[in-house]
Amino acid sequence: MTEPQPLSENTADVIVVGAGPAGSTTAYYLAKAGLDVLLLEKTAFPREKVCGDGLTPRATKQLVSMGIDISEEAGWLRNKGLRIIGGGVRLQLDWPDLASYPDYGLVRKRDDFDEQLARQAQKAGARLFERCNVGAPIIDDRTGRITGVHAKLGDSGEKREVTFHAPLVVAADGNSTRLSLAMGLHRREDRPMGVAVRTYFTSPRHEDDYLESWLELWDRRGPEDRLLPGYGWIFGMGDGTSNVGLGVLNTSDSFKELDWREVLKAWCASMPEDWGYTPENMTGPIRGAALPMAFNRQPHYTKGLLLVGDAGGLVNPFNGEGIAYAMESGQIAADVIVQAHARSTPAGRELALERYPRVLKDTYGGYYTLGRAFVKLIGNPKVMKIATQRGLTHPLLMKFTLKMLANLTDPTGGDAMDRIINGLSKVAPKA
Repeated sequence: MTEPQPLSENTADVIVVGAGPAGSTTAYYLAKAGLDVLLLEKTAFPREKVCGDGLTPRATKQLVSMGIDISEEAGWLRNKGLRIIGGGVRLQLDWPDLASYPDYGLVRKRDDFDEQLARQAQKAGARLFERCNVGAPIIDDRTGRITGVHAKLGDSGEKREVTFHAPLVVAADGNSTRLSLAMGLHRREDRPMGVAVRTYFTSPRHEDDYLESWLELWDRRGPEDRLLPGYGWIFGMGDGTSNVGLGVLNTSDSFKELDWREVLKAWCASMPEDWGYTPENMTGPIRGAALPMAFNRQPHYTKGLLLVGDAGGLVNPFNGEGIAYAMESGQIAADVIVQAHARSTPAGRELALERYPRVLKDTYGGYYTLGRAFVKLIGNPKVMKIATQRGLTHPLLMKFTLKMLANLTDPTGGDAMDRIINGLSKVAPKA
């Protein structure tokens, strides 16, 4: 555990609350630009997070930009692409060759992954406080702006009250984002929400070099089989285990009524026995987490507070991917803050900060609007069944779908598929 700085040094240029991928990336770029940053994490590393642990080329690009050692010698498992199974078809698609992104993804457990990013932020100069549970924001009575946070620091038996002060605060505290709620920013009910549940099994499939996605997720426990709105995944971890889980959308009538842990158990029981996805091979409990999608909390900047990652609902509605967008939003937020910090007047700083939501909308708004329409469509089991049965038999269509779902296109100079996807994202209303 990192020793905290003396309490006289609890003032900084920026406070970042949460040392997940969004928070650590934000802190890294801020510190690298020379700003004094406090990075506050409520737990101590290593710590577990519910995730599929699979990283697409989008996330891989972010790791490269941060200078993370992603070699196999450093414990990273590379993947070549996505294997899609459904409708009796098994289709293996390589990640596209693009100028903008690498042609491979990665796999890494979140307990180790998040710590690597936090340590990289520390190396850049961020001051990391672990076991620092942030509570209420400190609000300026005159302006209504956030000027710091109250926190409890230390182990459960030795917690002490601390206050941290900064003119800007970044909420990177995940889906629950108590800080955003305390500032009056509530979740938008008109935006999709997903749930992910997963566990680990000892398995001979642990070195699979493709991420595997099952597009037909059946609930076979009742008198009639039901096709559910979501997908199952199997990701080899390279360490003797597989991460097996499922992601489900709230666009289905069955979203609230089903116990998704039981659905996962039933799905695993239908797998070939030699894969090892049986209760005796389970290495940990089934855990679940919410997936806040498509800008489900806005505005992303208000009164000195910026939202990044899951706190701002940046999960991709097409595929449930969150890490890439957490890191990208962290980099965008840091760039905006650095530019604002260099302004000479409060009005100038505020003008620069108000640009942050617009940059997010310009970057993801149209694409997320398309994703919301996609989510509504596949929430209908009949549409999902037809799409699976007919779509998977057309490799060219599936190549297009992979680019669309993973948001992997070249913004300029790409192929015809790239131009179609980019064009659709540009003409769609900003989310």
